[in-house]
Order: sequence, then C-alpha cells, then structure tokens
Amino acid sequence: MKNRASTAIITGGSSGIGLATAALFFQNGYRVAICGRDSGKLNAAKRELLALDDRPGDIAYFVADLTAPQTMADFAKSASDFLGTIDVLVNNAAVAPLEKFESISIDQFESLINVNVKSNFHLTQAIWKLMIPSGGGTIVNISSLSAVDPFPGFSLYGASKAWLDLMTLALSAEGQTHKIRVCSIRPGAVETPLLRNLFPDFPADQCVSPQQVAAIVLGCAEDPQKYPSGSFFPVTNQPNVVKTISPHQ
Repeated sequence: MKNRASTAIITGGSSGIGLATAALFFQNGYRVAICGRDSGKLNAAKRELLALDDRPGDIAYFVADLTAPQTMADFAKSASDFLGTIDVLVNNAAVAPLEKFESISIDQFESLINVNVKSNFHLTQAIWKLMIPSGGGTIVNISSLSAVDPFPGFSLYGASKAWLDLMTLALSAEGQTHKIRVCSIRPGAVETPLLRNLFPDFPADQCVSPQQVAAIVLGCAEDPQKYPSGSFFPVTNQPNVVKTISPHQ
C-alpha cells in the first residue's frame, strides 16, 4: 500500500496548472494551501474547489507577491500554520516574458529572477526546514521543455527553468538523508491563460491540458517507484520529444 500525503502547498494556484493541481489534490483528500497575487482570483479558485468537494476547512488561499521574494517565508509560515505538517510543495508560479535577447529590459530580468529563481529558493528552503523534522516530503518543480530546448524569445525563461532543473537534481541527492524527494516536470505547450497571452494563435491540438500536468504532479507525490526523485518528466502530446531522465542515467 502506497504512502499517501495529506497536505499540499501550491504556488500560482488561482489558474492554469496550479489550479488544476490544487483541484486534483483536493479531490484526492488532501488539505491544500494555494497562493497568488490576486485575491479575487484566489477567492474564485477556492469557490471552484469547494464546488468539487465541500470541505471548507481543508482549503485556504494566501495573497503573496512572488516578485518580492522575502514574502515567501511569511507564506510558508502561514501555510504551515494552517496545514500543520507539509507533505507536498509544488513550485508552479512563474513569469515568462517573450522577448528577443537584445530587447530584454532590466525590469523584465529582475521580475523573472525574483519570481522564477529567488522566490522558489526562499519558499523551498523554508518548507525544506519544516520537512526535515517531520520525516520528509515531496517537492515538485514545474519546469518546461524550454529548459532543454529553448526557442528564440524564451532564452531567459528557459535559463530560469534550467536552473530549477539543476536545483531538482542537487536537492534530490541532498534530500535522501531527510527522506525528501524532489522531482521536476517539463510540460510543452499547455492550454493556459499564460500561453494564450503569449501565443494567441497557437494550435490547440498541439497543447496538453493543465489536468494532464496535474496528474503527473500527483504521481510524483504518491508513486515514488514510477516517479523517482531526481527525475525530469516531460508532458507533451508530441511523442519522443524528450525522454524522461532519471538520476541513474
């Protein structure tokens, strides 16, 4: 019988992959804490989750500005106060400027570094410190195929996701002592508001759904044999784009 986590923290939980992941975990009996910048969207997300399962005591949202990385320690404390032991952390929130390299502004660079790198570090470290005395847990990083196959205009975004993948690999080794597992998921094009804002005409039949990504996140949390720590899992409807890479390969 597989071990089953009971609590999950998900960043960027008000839409897209984050909301789909929160919904799937919530439907599977988890107590869930989500964060985002827009309280209205977060409240709407909470109502959507409660429509799936009327357990108001098992879902909470927190307004957190990931462009201000120092707020992540406060979010970690608030979420852990609500949930108690943290079993799963899903680092999902990200910004993705589409810009030629020579045109990237300082503000775009700083915003991406704050959200995609610094905030991930601060939140992961805070939760890591909580997981150690509680006997371990699972951290799932939402990366991107652009980490290994970037295209023009996504150089900065792809580089930030490559950093996230390297952190996944490093922490998976360091986490063995503490029974902390760390996995990375590399979606291709996902049918989300972010994708449509950047690529309004992208063919829908070449996209995967947020629910497909969420299913892999849940697998990482619940099926360590199928989803080993330190591995990277592509999610794409294009077969053989990038194969799963494990720490033993």
